[in-house]
Formats: sequence, structure tokens, C-alpha cells
Amino acid sequence: MAASWIDIQSHDGQGFKGYLALPPTGTGPGLLLIQEIFGVNEHIKAVADQYALDGYVVLAPDLFWRDKPGVNLGYSDADLAIGFKHMQNMDFPLAIQDLASTVKTLRARPECSGKVASIGYCMGGLLSFLSAANAGVDAAVCYYPGGIDGQLGQASKIAGPVLFNFAEADQYIPAAAIEKVKATFARSPQVQIETYPNVHHGFNCWARDSYNQPAATLAHGRTLEFLATKM
Repeated sequence: MAASWIDIQSHDGQGFKGYLALPPTGTGPGLLLIQEIFGVNEHIKAVADQYALDGYVVLAPDLFWRDKPGVNLGYSDADLAIGFKHMQNMDFPLAIQDLASTVKTLRARPECSGKVASIGYCMGGLLSFLSAANAGVDAAVCYYPGGIDGQLGQASKIAGPVLFNFAEADQYIPAAAIEKVKATFARSPQVQIETYPNVHHGFNCWARDSYNQPAATLAHGRTLEFLATKM
């Protein structure tokens, strides 16, 4: 497996960075990996490496570049406050355009030999959902997407398959929001909604106190099955 930072051309003639991880075979389907509020930090890079080892060409763009390039935070309360500030400063429509530019870059890579899916966590989970509606991905995976219930008006724009992974004890996403997602997609055979009992927000991140190994493993397996069968 090989990994490096590459340049991505934005739609408005600027440039930003993305972390590219390649599979051992050198080629594979594309995977747009979308960060949490903590930036493309060590955990996100490790997730990129993980999916590269699963056979995907993974590209994780630095979405805070317009506010501050190279954000790399941990999970302390102080870092959480900094991350929230960066998210508040982010222009979401511009971020979607940056994700579309990243998808374009990924599809143009000679290593990308198939379709392109998106996968994101928390803020990135919401952006993965919005990427399915607006950024041209072929499929989307959304882990505990914060604020999802406020963006369900975008659902009619999504033509491809979507997988949601929700924590049932999520302190940021209430059960009512999950029920809204279920109701919105009740008649959508391409949408798969999985919930994980007795686990909290961020359960996939092994660097956080909320990490839950059984749930993370189960969700990872379901995600791999989804990507293998839907792309």
C-alpha cells in the first residue's frame, strides 16, 4: 500500500490537498473519504489506509482548507471546540463543490478502475449524503451523520444506493432524527439503514472513548458488503 498527499484543483481555480491511499494491487474502485470536524487527522488517514487495504483507491480531501489548511486535531474538549469553530466557518455549498472537484480528480486517476463511492463520519456523514445528491458519487455511506434530519429535502435528488450507520445512544443525533430518515426512505429499496444498540456517537473511531469494537467491526463489514454489491 502507498499513500501520499496530492493536489486537487477546485472549481474556482484554486488548489487544496487530499490524502491519497492506494491498494496493494495499485488499482481499484474509488472511495471519497470525508473527514469529521477534526480534519484529515491521524485517524482519518488510518481509515483511508484501511479501505485501501480493502482494495479501494481512497482520497480524503482537506475540507477546511478555505478556513485553515491542514487541520489535524485530536479528541480533547479543546480540540472539539476548535473543530466546531472550523465547521461553523465552513461554507457548506462550497464544500460540496470541493467534494465534486475531489470526485473529478479521483475518477481521473489512472489507479481508479471503477465507480466512486463516498463515505463519511459525523459532519462527513452528512456531507456523504449531500455528495450522493450533488457531487456525482455512485453510492454513499453515512456514519452517524450529524444534522441529517435538516437535509432530507435533498433525498429526491439521490439516484444511487445509500447506507446509513446510526448509533442508537447517539448524544448528537436524537432517535426522532433517525426515525425521520427511516420514514423518508421507507419505500426506497436502494437505501439501507442500520442501527447499533447501546453505542454512542463516534463508535467507529478507535481513538475516542466512545469507540465500540463490536459495532465498528459489524459496521465495517456491512459497509464492505454494501460497496462490493452496490458499485
